[in-house]
Amino acid sequence: MTLETINVLFVCTGNICRSPTAHGLFEHLVASQGMQQQIRIDSAGTHGYHVGEAPDSRAQETALLRNIDLSSQRARQISKNDFRDFQYLIAMDEANVEGLRRFADGQDTQHVQLFMDFASRWDEREVPDPYYGGDHGFERVLDMVEDAAEGLLAHIKRQHFS
Repeated sequence: MTLETINVLFVCTGNICRSPTAHGLFEHLVASQGMQQQIRIDSAGTHGYHVGEAPDSRAQETALLRNIDLSSQRARQISKNDFRDFQYLIAMDEANVEGLRRFADGQDTQHVQLFMDFASRWDEREVPDPYYGGDHGFERVLDMVEDAAEGLLAHIKRQHFS
């Protein structure tokens, strides 16, 4: 069993839809298990399109329907320090994985993983970007994220807290 804090960073393209949703839902899940002191959670984007902005209003509204508040989050871009500071860099899709590897610039990327690799109820390997779609896309993303978040937390508990 570890006494250190496990740091998890969720990553998508602009950090306004998928990664803040994953951040908020995972934070909610971790708190429900009383593990908020052991697991630190953040999110970032591979691109700086929306730095400083709140999550997309559709993502916020969809999350609120499940009592998950994303309103305090602000978009940021991945930094070189993130590769040192986070044990888990969780990408929403393959393009994000590639973006992280390019951004790493020679740093260890072994801890970069696809989020859906932790899902048990979905066959998809990627969380689709709902930005240009309708509200249904945000609901689907939240369903996918919920499944993957449960799997990720179970993995972290097995690896670090058993």
